Amino acid sequence: MFIDANLMQETLRRVLRRGGEYADIFYESRDAVNITLDDDRIEQSQGGHIKGVGIRLIYNFKTAYAFCNPDNPRDLFDVAEQLTNIASSSECSRVIDFRTNNSPPINNIKRHPLGVSLEDKTKLLLQGNRIARSMGSAIKQARAAYSDLTQSIMIATSEGKILSEERVYTTAMLHAVAIDGAEIQTGYEAIGGMIGFEIFDNASFEQACESASKRALLMLKAKRMKGGRMPVVISSSAGGTMIHEAVGHGLEADLAMQGLSVYSGRLQEKIASDIITVIDDGTMAGKRGSFNCDDEGNPASKTVLIEKGILKAYMSDRYNSLKYNIPITGNGRRASYENKPIPRMTNTFIAPGEDIPEEIIRSTDRGLFVKKMGGGQVNTVTGDFVFEVQEGYLIDKGSIGHPVRGVTLIGNCQRTLQSIDRVGNDLGFSIGTCGKDGQGVPVSDAMPTVRIPEMVVGGMES
Repeated sequence: MFIDANLMQETLRRVLRRGGEYADIFYESRDAVNITLDDDRIEQSQGGHIKGVGIRLIYNFKTAYAFCNPDNPRDLFDVAEQLTNIASSSECSRVIDFRTNNSPPINNIKRHPLGVSLEDKTKLLLQGNRIARSMGSAIKQARAAYSDLTQSIMIATSEGKILSEERVYTTAMLHAVAIDGAEIQTGYEAIGGMIGFEIFDNASFEQACESASKRALLMLKAKRMKGGRMPVVISSSAGGTMIHEAVGHGLEADLAMQGLSVYSGRLQEKIASDIITVIDDGTMAGKRGSFNCDDEGNPASKTVLIEKGILKAYMSDRYNSLKYNIPITGNGRRASYENKPIPRMTNTFIAPGEDIPEEIIRSTDRGLFVKKMGGGQVNTVTGDFVFEVQEGYLIDKGSIGHPVRGVTLIGNCQRTLQSIDRVGNDLGFSIGTCGKDGQGVPVSDAMPTVRIPEMVVGGMES
């Protein structure tokens, strides 16, 4: 145990001495390594260790939160005394009996990054850089980065839960830049998850570096296209950026219950095509958004958000459950002990369908095939979005034609979900760090191959 259970018990009692619906303590210790390579040399190599405690009190649907780096028990008691100012009832007493809620680790780490030398981590980036640049003389820049994080947490709640967990994240990425005269194109690939250094077995990072450089080179030769309305087929290899941004955020309970989402107040309504099921699943072994318990001590869960087009649930944390009387889904997450938990996605995806991906393309006479998605922006209130296409191709008579560049997808998430008419039997994941309210948490997202019969495609002919 990281902090004595009796100390946590006494701290919670002090937090609640003037009343409150709920209180919790979040202890965190983390060890991190970050290495970056640019211009053929290691630019930065740093590591660090931090630890601290965050304490929260919910009283009358208001939240008080404070954190510290405790050197002795008095520090926790001082924070507890400050938090009681939110409450206004006379002094009361609450007995808290802890129950251990630990469960087996969600993933078996085979090569813990804390046991891998800095030299081996650096060699990984140097090799990736060599491979990226070997793809062609037009590759003028390759920027690679490696990171690992070991996060050990302990959570105690006024409901009597006390549990601990170790989370290990390992990630590497490469960004390639190809230049031909005045034309500049880029390619990006990242791999990672809640996994150890074994993720780099079988040359997975080398393959990612090769793919990033090839994409940058391909886009140098790609043609610009005329925009307009057309069918769009999005490949499973495109990753789940669209479902994460255009759907996932709008189904987080804090936004949805405050009327700040296009999906607010629409539980049990039909919001998507009959063939669309959307799931958020924090229990998937090895995925970047997974854990045993969320940052409030609730068990990770598989939550069906949309089932055959019907909105079934929002992703919720303890606070929104208390305030709006909705189920807790194990989505209370925080960036660190310095932050209070808020509803966040974990691993979010459209469930695979029954269509063969190649047949989806063959059945599309003309349109756009998106092989890799870029970044984008979404208005959660209206559902309107704009996404960049990192790698795309024209579809011509049911076949993939020449590559195109400078393409964007423009639409509305609800209309897009309602119009999807084909869903593939494949599924491809991408990874990221999701930002919200100044906090970043590790996530992954995925889609099968899908077809949208008509979509606004932005482009410009050369």
